[in-house]
Amino acid sequence: MAKLSQEDLLAQFEEMTLIELSEFVKAFEDKFDVTAAAAVAVAGPAGAAAPAEAEAEQDEFDVILTGAGEKKIQVIKVVRELTSLGLKEAKDLVDGTPKPVLEKVAKEAAEKAAESLKAAGASVEVK
Repeated sequence: MAKLSQEDLLAQFEEMTLIELSEFVKAFEDKFDVTAAAAVAVAGPAGAAAPAEAEAEQDEFDVILTGAGEKKIQVIKVVRELTSLGLKEAKDLVDGTPKPVLEKVAKEAAEKAAESLKAAGASVEVK
């Protein structure tokens, strides 16, 4: 297999969904026995011990769908994009609100998912 350049790797990651990228990171961590979260903690600003601990505790967020709104079909489409669920599973998730769409994801991923769902007309909580 030919060695890929950074640009080639970034292009591949750019095409992945959030779920696929999350699964890749987990597989990478398992394969090389590393943790991606450790690099974030080191790069964070130095401050008091208590705020740093509180920030470290909340590094995983859940995106909870609390209502589908008037555009249920659009919400189902967004749920499918975010989760890679099938049509029936995504519809069941939207019908059974409140339900978590994504669990234990990074803050940025949770915010992007919440924005996508809100744009489709859903009501969303990020915890």
